[in-house]
Amino acid sequence: MSCSDDFVDREFNQDVIVSDLKTSNEVIAFTRGIYSSMRATTYYGADFLAYSEIRSDEMYSTLAGGYYQNVYNYTMLSNDPYAVSTYNQIYTAIAKANIVIGTNISSLQGSDADRSNALFAQGQAYGLRAIGFFDAFRLYGQKYIPNGTLGIVLPIKYDPKAVMPRATIAETEAQIEADFTKALQLMTAGVNFVGASNKTELSINALKGMMSRYYLYKGDYAKVRSLTNDLIGKYSVATQDLHQVSFQFVMNGAAPNSIFELAVGINSSLSTGSYRQRLNQLGYGNIAVSASAFDAYTTNDIRKKLITVVGSGASAVRYLSNNNGTGKYTNTVGADNIKMLRYEEILLNGIEAELNGGDSTKALNYYNQIVTNRGLSAATSVDMTMLKTERMKELLGEGLRQWDLRRWGATIARPAGASTDPNLNAFPIPRGETDLANSPILPNPGYDNSK
Repeated sequence: MSCSDDFVDREFNQDVIVSDLKTSNEVIAFTRGIYSSMRATTYYGADFLAYSEIRSDEMYSTLAGGYYQNVYNYTMLSNDPYAVSTYNQIYTAIAKANIVIGTNISSLQGSDADRSNALFAQGQAYGLRAIGFFDAFRLYGQKYIPNGTLGIVLPIKYDPKAVMPRATIAETEAQIEADFTKALQLMTAGVNFVGASNKTELSINALKGMMSRYYLYKGDYAKVRSLTNDLIGKYSVATQDLHQVSFQFVMNGAAPNSIFELAVGINSSLSTGSYRQRLNQLGYGNIAVSASAFDAYTTNDIRKKLITVVGSGASAVRYLSNNNGTGKYTNTVGADNIKMLRYEEILLNGIEAELNGGDSTKALNYYNQIVTNRGLSAATSVDMTMLKTERMKELLGEGLRQWDLRRWGATIARPAGASTDPNLNAFPIPRGETDLANSPILPNPGYDNSK
């Protein structure tokens, strides 16, 4: 069986049956195919990040270019292209992970070293499946709607003909945690051929960082503190000079604060489908910074310079990406790597965890590492209000804000005229899933396919 890039990049569908992987190279190639699925426009390449930003207090959709109208206005139907395409893309990545996970590593051809490398790749697949389940859970699960009990469908082996019901919220969270735990076990069991210097694949450090993100959303602050401790000092906060540059194409994989990125580059650039095009005023200019978020920055905060203001007064529009090199994601053909995780987020996770049952002195130390590198004076104390504002200012546009607000129980304002139905906090389950013959998959309430 061939495992060329063309093979692992193609979309899986219900008719594809994959034979057993037989070599370490095939296992590694399939694992790389998971990253390829994740960087697609309908997933981390643009849309998944956009959903979190336009449904938050820090950014909004201008509706330019016709993008995100139904998402932003809460007018989605169960066949909405955003709901369907992102669902399919996440589960494509999960399907590829399941092929790797289902491989019997001990039976692979080659040397013990080859099998050790394949075992590490299998650990990566568990970690990437956990990320996929977590992402699908946040979008389609019912944790953030009234009386919600359902999570998502949890395929844990590759079977394109299987039809499964949705798991409960508790079962979904348990599976995510089990996958993260198994990933860490496998990735630490043998030779770590993907070290911290390779930012474009899931390293052990990156895995721990993504686990930290998950456990923060779960509210398990003890685990976040432990994982943060494991990463402290292994990376550094971007300095004032490097903060902006660390997001740009010239620093792909090289920024000292970067922990995990999805490789893009010129040859695989997302072009008009990139997140840059959604953010950039000379692209589609669809996602803009809110006035309240912009005003949260003081004049001497270097992060304010990442935002370009066009117009004035009530008609002003603020963009996080500009062709003059200002902002985040500025490469004109969308070749910037997709920043999945950076050290500043780890510190922010640590601050919140330390403020909730930990050490306030340690929280202050983490906080000052960030603000003193942003042109601001060191603080003498830190509290949750300061932490929430700092997360907004530091992580602006990086696809995290909606989920922060949801887990904090904050009210998210909706555009004028949008439905106030809180059930619409969750995306609709695509009609193609719920309308299959004898499908046990239940829809989310509030949509046209509600049963």
